[in-house]
Amino acid sequence: MANISEFIQQADWRAEKHVPVIECPDTVQAGEFFDVKVSLGKEVAHPNTTEHHIAWITLYFKPADDKFIYQVGHYEFSAHGQSAKGANEGPVYTFHGVTTSFKTTQPGSLIAVAHCNIHGLWQGSKEIALA
Repeated sequence: MANISEFIQQADWRAEKHVPVIECPDTVQAGEFFDVKVSLGKEVAHPNTTEHHIAWITLYFKPADDKFIYQVGHYEFSAHGQSAKGANEGPVYTFHGVTTSFKTTQPGSLIAVAHCNIHGLWQGSKEIALA
């Protein structure tokens, strides 16, 4: 039987354009909202074309003392230059990045999973401490 973890790829985002980069403070105040930015291609640009693009990013939080992860949000990117005129002829392109806010009362790990329409699922993560 297949297991989804077999299909989620990981690498260093500094060298691999598919890895989600999570940017936020390393330490946050318990119970106070803070901003989290997730994007791809920070060091190595990822294409955003009709043929090759990031379709979505899902952000999760895994509290240090909890068995389960919690979905913070799911973000879809729908415009990649497609048009009735043909591929990459459209007037609209979305950037494969998102900024969101959330709060937590526990330290833990942020985990982002992104889906490239050609190269599958990729994961990035970042530890969060409480002040």
